[in-house]
Parts: sequence; C-alpha cells; structure tokens
Amino acid sequence: MNKLIITVAPVGSVPNKKITPHVPVTPEEISSDALECYKAGAAVAHVHARDENQKSTHDVELFQEIHDRIKEKAPDMIVQISTGGRAGLDFDSRGKGLFVNPEMASLSTGSCNFPKMVYSNPPDLVNKLAEEMKKRNIKPELEIFDTSMILPALELYKNDLIKKPLYFNFVMGLKGAQLATASQLTHLLSMIPDDAIWNISGVGRAQLLTTYLGIALGGHVRVGLEDNIYYKKGQLAKNVELVERVVRLAKEFGREIATPDEAREILGLK
Repeated sequence: MNKLIITVAPVGSVPNKKITPHVPVTPEEISSDALECYKAGAAVAHVHARDENQKSTHDVELFQEIHDRIKEKAPDMIVQISTGGRAGLDFDSRGKGLFVNPEMASLSTGSCNFPKMVYSNPPDLVNKLAEEMKKRNIKPELEIFDTSMILPALELYKNDLIKKPLYFNFVMGLKGAQLATASQLTHLLSMIPDDAIWNISGVGRAQLLTTYLGIALGGHVRVGLEDNIYYKKGQLAKNVELVERVVRLAKEFGREIATPDEAREILGLK
C-alpha cells in the first residue's frame, strides 16, 4: 500500500473568524498555518484566498502572496490552488490563480447543488481550465462531488487535456451532493481506472469517517477547516489538530505518511 498523502485545506470559502477564531484568512495566517500542518505531516496545502473583508476571492496577487509565503516557510510543501466557484463562476475569475503556476490546482468536472447555490461547471469552462493547467504543467486534482462527474473527467483524459496518473478527490457528505458512505465510495472506485489515484474529503461530521476509509482502503486523505470546523462535537478544531489525528490513525493502522517529495512521486509531479 502506498504511503498516505495528507492534504490540508486550511481556509476554504465559507468559514470566517465569527464562525471559528482558528480559521486563517490573511496570507500570513494561511502560510503560518500551512507550516504547522507541514511539520505535523501534511504534504499538500489546498488554498483559497480571502480579501480584507474575509470574502472569498480569486485575486491573483493574493494567491501569489499565499503561494510565495508558504514556499518561503515550507519550501518542499506542495501548493494546490483552488479554482472553486464561490468567488465567481466564469473562467476569467476562476482561472486567475493558475497564473501563479502552482504545482497543483483543483478542477471540478461537473455541476451540482451546494446548500445555498448551484455550483456550475459547464463543459466549456472545465475544458478551458484543463487546457490552461496543461499549458502550465499544473497537475489537476479532479474534484468529484457526485458520480456524474467521473465520466467528464475521463473524457478530459481521452481528449489529451489531462495526463496520467489521474488524481481524483471524492468530496463526500456535502448537503445536495453525494453521501459519505462506504457503499458510495465503493461505487466511485468501480468507475475510475485501476491505475488512478484517489483522495477523499469529508464535509462536517463526515470528515472522520472519510479519514478512516481513505487510510484503510489505500486512498489519500484531506482534512481542514474548509470542510469541517470541529474536532469533535462542541469542540472547535485547529487545522494542525486535524492533521495530527490523521497521522495517529494512520500509524495505528500501520500506514506510513508520505513526505512532499514522496507525494510528488506518487502523483507524477515533475
């Protein structure tokens, strides 16, 4: 079984300081939080940007500052820029972070309902983002919120817009999208190529379950305040605590933690 790649998603688009004081929102806070998580065992930082009002933004200068500060503090950590749509749904907005030229970026391959919005990812937008990533040699993490997003991802490969190894992130437990269950994960795994790599992300209370599933079934794991602000019922979490828990559980299971360079080898990053 491969070593376990831990991704931390420290900020996301929704949590703010009113919801939890532990969420980092400025470039300095995000990079310092990423450093703590790197020291604890995280190989990848999946980052969003926030403006001065803590609102989600695709501002390229903010993404650049976040990227550079993380690389200054933890030079070998993999930075993964989000192309998520809460800060704007069109390519001109969502493609801005790619100009930072990170090693990785997220790529959602279909549309679904979020609790308060339609997360729209029409085929022409998905293709444009994939083309830009290919041009810049950015590895896409294929964000899968529902089974209907698998086939469009495979079409990107058939059309030579993405390269193997394909890397899927199954986002589970979000209201309006797929459930966080072992049977749903089994179904998703039956739809992807045998040589694909997969990661699992649980939203809210589902995060602990998906951590167990990812460790036990040979996938990789994402945790962080983007998806879940609690360590347990009634106790707000810090990002580093969520990473430390993954490391403890993996060691109990007998699975080693991948360093950033080992993660690069697994993911086929150059």
